[in-house]
Amino acid sequence: MTEASHTPASQDHKASTSYTRIKICGLRDQATIRAMHGLDIEAVGFIFAPSKRQLSAELAAELIAEVRAWPATTSSGRAPLAVGVFVNADLAVLAHAVNTASLDVVQLHGSETPEDCEAAKRELGTQVWKVFHLGRGGESDVIDAMQQLLPYKGYVDAVLIDTAGGGTGTVFDWTVIDRYKEAAAELRVPLYVAGGLSLDNVQSLVKTYNPGGVDISSGVETDGVKDIDKINTFVRKVWEA
Repeated sequence: MTEASHTPASQDHKASTSYTRIKICGLRDQATIRAMHGLDIEAVGFIFAPSKRQLSAELAAELIAEVRAWPATTSSGRAPLAVGVFVNADLAVLAHAVNTASLDVVQLHGSETPEDCEAAKRELGTQVWKVFHLGRGGESDVIDAMQQLLPYKGYVDAVLIDTAGGGTGTVFDWTVIDRYKEAAAELRVPLYVAGGLSLDNVQSLVKTYNPGGVDISSGVETDGVKDIDKINTFVRKVWEA
């Protein structure tokens, strides 16, 4: 783990609320990461859950070594955080991935409880990010955001909201974002938005809702493979918004 993994999320949130953090997820090869060196992004994600983008902890370790070589030219003054994405994994699985791949963050995409997040944070020594899945139909699909998030206060370092199902390439009803931003602010952590983001819609999202961060995977791919031109364009569009 790097020193960055021990930075309290609340300090980071207070220090840097004027820009939208960028996370590029689902990376699988060294060449793409090397081509991304120097981009001003917050985090890169590696999928450990069952997925077409799933990789082993051993391969992730090789890729994260390439991330560590990233020039420290980002807004945070360090290389991007290495985030491992999991769904309902037990602590032993998480610990193996963290220790083998040297993850900074575990991102939990399943039905993990506040107690699960607290245990992960205590036992792993990493940041813990929790994902909440939202329906596409509108207001009636959304549980009260404050009620949903408050039990996780003190146990998570960031909150993400994504379209139910994850990896669908479909957006949820963005009108709920402000309520989740308010709830995340109560937790004193940034709110990331994922789900169906693309080169065409990210500027509208950032200009209208100003989320704490954006998280993209398939939206910067061509034929299922990460496209460095699309990644560069996505980063530029976020920073220009």
